[in-house]
Amino acid sequence: MAGADTCSIYVFDAYGTLFDVHSAVRRHSEALGPDAEKLSQIWRYKQLEYSWIRALTGRYVDFWTLTERALDFAFERVPGADRSKREILLGAYHELDAFEEVRSVLKALKENGAQLAILSNGTPDMLQAAVSKNDLDGMFDHILSADEVRSYKTQSVVYDLAMTAFRCFPEAISFQSSNRWDVAGATAYGFRTVWINRTGDLDEYRDLSPVAQFKDLNGLLTL
Repeated sequence: MAGADTCSIYVFDAYGTLFDVHSAVRRHSEALGPDAEKLSQIWRYKQLEYSWIRALTGRYVDFWTLTERALDFAFERVPGADRSKREILLGAYHELDAFEEVRSVLKALKENGAQLAILSNGTPDMLQAAVSKNDLDGMFDHILSADEVRSYKTQSVVYDLAMTAFRCFPEAISFQSSNRWDVAGATAYGFRTVWINRTGDLDEYRDLSPVAQFKDLNGLLTL
């Protein structure tokens, strides 16, 4: 695999990249009703928006609290969804499903000598729950949470966590995210970036381009 010749440290965003953020609602879509997908989309968007505002203002609140508040907002915007499912949905979000190819790609990278890490806005408890639920324990050299520095991506202090953990320069790290804004932030920081464009989104940050774009993580094995 050619990728190991140019990079041996792979750092992954968690939500949307390794773990399917819409799997929580999908598990209970029938009980939630016809607006389940709309609820899920609003929940995710507000979760991100809250993190951006908190990072910009320096008024930190942990990511689990933001996730709860975002769900409450989504229920307000989608009154047809069954609000009695709130706690069930939060429990499901705590143990999101990994995308189908995640385990096999991580295993292939590890077998080729790569070091792996997660760098996420999620709290340590959230990240460990998702890792354990998907049988990924022992796969990562580091699980890095923005909670350690009480801020959120794209603040450089969050990306610093990966550099400190691996004791390397930014260009030695390949950073993978499904979130284009996260890829833009990591590119500006100096990481070698790969956009996992799972939803076929348009590129909004062409002056902060990744080195590659793939529809899923399998593309990493072709670099």
